Amino acid sequence: MLKFTHVEQRYPDKRSPEERKADFDEIYAPFDPERGAIQAERCSQCGVPFCQTGCPLSNDIPDWLMLAAEGRMREAWERSAATSTLPEICGRICPQDRLCEGACVIEQSGHGSVTIGSVETHITETAWAEGWIEPIKPNAETGLSVGIIGAGPAGLACAERLREHGHSVVIYDRYDRAGGLLVYGIPNFKLDKSVVTRRVERLEHSGIVFKLGFEVGRDASVEALRSQHDAIYIAAGAYAARALTCPGGGGRGLVPALEFLTASNRRGFGEAINDNGRLDAAGKRVAVIGGGDTAMDCVRTAIRQGAESVVCLYRRDRANMPGSAREVTHAEEEGVRFDWLSAPAAILGDAETATGVKVQAMALGAPDASGRRQPVLLEGEERDLPADMVIAALGFEPEAFNTQWSAPDLALNPRGAIRVNKGCRTSLPGVYAGGDAVRGASLVVWAVKDGQDAAQTIHEDLMAKVPAEAAE
Repeated sequence: MLKFTHVEQRYPDKRSPEERKADFDEIYAPFDPERGAIQAERCSQCGVPFCQTGCPLSNDIPDWLMLAAEGRMREAWERSAATSTLPEICGRICPQDRLCEGACVIEQSGHGSVTIGSVETHITETAWAEGWIEPIKPNAETGLSVGIIGAGPAGLACAERLREHGHSVVIYDRYDRAGGLLVYGIPNFKLDKSVVTRRVERLEHSGIVFKLGFEVGRDASVEALRSQHDAIYIAAGAYAARALTCPGGGGRGLVPALEFLTASNRRGFGEAINDNGRLDAAGKRVAVIGGGDTAMDCVRTAIRQGAESVVCLYRRDRANMPGSAREVTHAEEEGVRFDWLSAPAAILGDAETATGVKVQAMALGAPDASGRRQPVLLEGEERDLPADMVIAALGFEPEAFNTQWSAPDLALNPRGAIRVNKGCRTSLPGVYAGGDAVRGASLVVWAVKDGQDAAQTIHEDLMAKVPAEAAE
């Protein structure tokens, strides 16, 4: 350990921009055992590991880095899996530069952080290759059942932990594949779908039942599900796109980000998309509005679809962008142009077709509550940006669950998300919630944390009832 002073930071080999623009394959090669061990050895084994406090899951990062450096890979995987149900997924898609790696003491000292996410992926990929990851076999069955609404990361994480406790689990999801945004919202070049599929298959082999194409409110009410299970966990995500309020923002010419990404991912599964080319960027001048990771997914997908040009409009500057800095770099390498301090004043065109964006120049004012400087409009500084396809990537909000599901007693907060107490409990007895349905659009790692935390609360609540029920 402690080799950071003479061993340079090095990520896995990255394919060239020209090569990776031609397909949707992941852009990084995996670490080989030697490279993984060498990078793990750079860890300084801090007495107070800030990388761990920077991780929403409080992963035991220094411990599994040390074990990987010593070649004790099975122990490293066991330590990693103890705190995370989806380590190889978080290792691929977490914005480590804003979390664990950003908090790394070595990063603060100017030597470049330990490549934590890459080593995390390397450890679990080794575990899959060696056959160490097997179906869950609980020590005993409880005879209790939990229904989970949503097969995204929060639902999958909750299901795994509940099954470990011996509970029966049924997951309901309106899509035809399990995985939620892991499958339909995140492009393959960041997360190959086979990585998600094998996780789902493991849960199926563990006895967890998936009921796909099942829509709550249409196929069953929340009340009906409550009557079938001893507890319900809502992990339905946040799929309602934030509206663009400028003129033209409500027309079909403006393409919602999730609609665009879902269509692209479905094409990756070999499905035909009957959209008359509306969701295909091939040969088009594309403008993407937004500065988060979803916007980065859109611009990089458009490049791979063969767009003539791709520009990203963001109302703040690069330093105040909410998305991963690493993703911005990838996009620039692949030919995306960024128009910083630019906001849409109007979407040009008609109700069916966009022909461009009227761009309003912005400046930065005082910081807001988050510490980022507020964008301020510069009067009279506008220009027209021609575009054949305009994509809105402004983020997502939870849907009106209590209305859609005919569950008026399900309390929501002022943002429309489900209101919960500290233990993930909702206003409905025996009903719990977490992930984006509670937080609003957030990171996958936070959804995993919510799912794992909820599983523990649900288990404790269920088991607390068993003695009383048995005594009656």
